[in-house]
Amino acid sequence: MRAVVTGAAGFIGSHLCEHLLSRGDEVVGVDALTGFYALSYKRRNLARLLGDDHFAFRRGDLLDLRLEPLFAGADAVYHLAGQPGVRGSWGAEFAVYLERNVLVTQRVLEAARDTGLGRLVFASSSSVYGDAEAYPTPETLAPKPVSPYGVTKLAAEQLCETYRTVFGVPTASLRLFSVYGPRQRPDMAFARLVAAACGHRPFPLYGDGGQSRDFTYVGDVVAAMRAAAASRWTGVANLGGGCEVTMRQVIELLGRSTGPVDVVPGPDRPGDARRTAADITLARDAFGYRPRTDLRSGLAAMVRAELASQPGRHQAPALTPLAGTDRYRHPTEV
Repeated sequence: MRAVVTGAAGFIGSHLCEHLLSRGDEVVGVDALTGFYALSYKRRNLARLLGDDHFAFRRGDLLDLRLEPLFAGADAVYHLAGQPGVRGSWGAEFAVYLERNVLVTQRVLEAARDTGLGRLVFASSSSVYGDAEAYPTPETLAPKPVSPYGVTKLAAEQLCETYRTVFGVPTASLRLFSVYGPRQRPDMAFARLVAAACGHRPFPLYGDGGQSRDFTYVGDVVAAMRAAAASRWTGVANLGGGCEVTMRQVIELLGRSTGPVDVVPGPDRPGDARRTAADITLARDAFGYRPRTDLRSGLAAMVRAELASQPGRHQAPALTPLAGTDRYRHPTEV
């Protein structure tokens, strides 16, 4: 396929580009290289792609670029660009989230309608659910976001659904649950935790550690995105990893490889849901989604990547299961 990936220099976007290229697709990556976090991370992500003859990069803001020429002839557009982060979405910064998550998505949808695009895959978020009323959470449950970020992701998702039902734009909105893996954004919990553990530094933990997440490995996510684009299915679906665990359990599991982690507890942060768990039945039935990477293997990949980035460090030993449980492999009540 010929694909366009917005947000191509980001964590998930760069992994998606690599996956598409590995499947023989032609990829045009678009990214504004905004300064939400250090540009050096994004430039390193791009460096992995620019040597491939089947990849082309276009730097620019989606509100300013002429999108129709970019989308013309594309089989699929993967719209991952946006302003991430729950904690930064409060206060005056909300205007940035509104622009980059809602206004940009509306412009992408207009271009998709005008060019007769064959498929638009949108990266939505489990943040639309907030503190859900049922676990695992199905797509039929009414979203109740508890952060401005979640509000903007829900608004963008609803725009996709509106353009799908009114104009027939073939949109697939995928609600991503706590995506992790190598090259994760440096502000995210797993990236901070792995860096602290490998560097034997204290790890600031927000909350009491009892909050749980349905962690989803980035490789499973990008494979699912391409599978959704190649299918005939449209609508909204969850993408979870089937490994709901608490942060305390993650810290214990990681410590079995790197040594005990020095945790510095702190207060809860506004907008953080207490628990997430995805019902992935719809994605399984619609485009064959089955997460293949358990938490132990995914964390080990992050540790290897972190140690490889530190001169003179050696590969970490394999992670071992939590005593008496295999919760990192299977969904569980926590």
